[in-house]
Amino acid sequence: MAYKDLREFIEDLEHRDLLKRIKTPVSADLEITEITDRVSKFKDYRNVALLFENVKGYDIPVLTNAFGSYERMALALGVEKLDDIADEIREMLKLPYLSLKNKMSLPGLISTARKAINFPKYIKNAPCQEVIDHNPNLDKLPILKCWPLDGGPFITLPLVVTKNPKTGKRNVGMYRLQKYDSTTTGMHWHIHKNGAENWRDAKISGENKIEVAVAIGTDPVLTYAATAPLPRDIDEMVFAGFLRHKSVEMTKCITVDLEVPAASEIVLEGYVLTDELRREGPFGDHTGYYSLADDYPVFHVTCMTHRKNPIYFATIVGRPPMEDCYMAKATERIFLPLLQQMLPEVVDINMPLEGVFHDCVIVSIKKQYPMQARKVMHAFWGMGQMMNVKMIIVVDSHVDVQDLSEVAWRVFNNIDAEHDLEIVHGPLDVLDHSSPMAKWGAKLGIDATKTWPEEGHSREWPEEIEMNKDVKARVNYMWRSLNID
Repeated sequence: MAYKDLREFIEDLEHRDLLKRIKTPVSADLEITEITDRVSKFKDYRNVALLFENVKGYDIPVLTNAFGSYERMALALGVEKLDDIADEIREMLKLPYLSLKNKMSLPGLISTARKAINFPKYIKNAPCQEVIDHNPNLDKLPILKCWPLDGGPFITLPLVVTKNPKTGKRNVGMYRLQKYDSTTTGMHWHIHKNGAENWRDAKISGENKIEVAVAIGTDPVLTYAATAPLPRDIDEMVFAGFLRHKSVEMTKCITVDLEVPAASEIVLEGYVLTDELRREGPFGDHTGYYSLADDYPVFHVTCMTHRKNPIYFATIVGRPPMEDCYMAKATERIFLPLLQQMLPEVVDINMPLEGVFHDCVIVSIKKQYPMQARKVMHAFWGMGQMMNVKMIIVVDSHVDVQDLSEVAWRVFNNIDAEHDLEIVHGPLDVLDHSSPMAKWGAKLGIDATKTWPEEGHSREWPEEIEMNKDVKARVNYMWRSLNID
């Protein structure tokens, strides 16, 4: 199901008892965070999306924790489970390798391909421009201050739209925006992000600014798409069209030469100067620690448009599990088939919530030759955002990487500290505070696969303990009569 906008998603969440309306007066200063944090940690029916309808000092409601469970994340993407999207991608990936063996499925696959490519549609009289304010005032928005030591209030779910000045290609990324005053915010695009690349290209081209539009409160697929680690030249709105099986409706901004999702709740238009930096942060981040203050570009807001009675969409990040964990889990499952295209030996991966997705990746492989685990580690470190992963654990194909207890058992029992640890140096996520140097440092690979004689293990490797299948079957048959459970 493709939701036409955020409001339809909210209605569906409420219909399924997955949303709670909070009518008690609450403050955007820390209180919404504390409530959301407690709810996000529940592991039962109490973990729901929250719609704060009475935010002190504002007449705009705030939605949080909308994606904060596997169920709600799958619902947001219109599937029963996140792996459904991966299965669809696997079908798509069959197309370049058609043969006589599967020619009978050719019409169906071509039909699937045609349906998958849904380019954006451009409309006028968009809902996001029902109200146009050429004298914007960010003080009207219930922008949250999330944690006590934060540098200020932060917009945390913005879709930041820019165009590359050389190619004209659009990028939609998600970069937090610290509110400085009523018309300016920080623009926290990391050095390796496409938005930052567009900004640098504008500077190299001799331009003194780059136009920017920020959409807040889009339909859930669009919000997710802005976080996806797509290749440089893939339009996030085309990707969103694939996920929702329906084109994204876009509209031209009022004062900048950019397009935004037409059903956005709120849109900020403006520019970022190429020679202006300002101190941004600290910010209580998804690592569970504060990311440190640093200098970043500044976004100047020159126009604000919004729907009548807009809804402010926000996320709270902090010590996992929180909402962003489930968004990242969606990325893990959706992009697994593409990873397997490049590394066919990969069986499954798990990016544990505790590793906040750039600190640890566990991967199972079909090991076929010596040192293959090392090859996989280095391939990961050379692949897009995987370059930031601080620890990669490789296990054999029969190991369930989703079972952290089993993985720990394998690591603790299988490794030899001298031979099975691979330490390299390279890029690290800017949020990594443990490295002595910012943005780079040492990374660890752990080969927890069975060590082969060809890899220098001269001793006999013992068999794993496992009961005979016929004994298991007999005990299964008699189990009820034992009255054990």
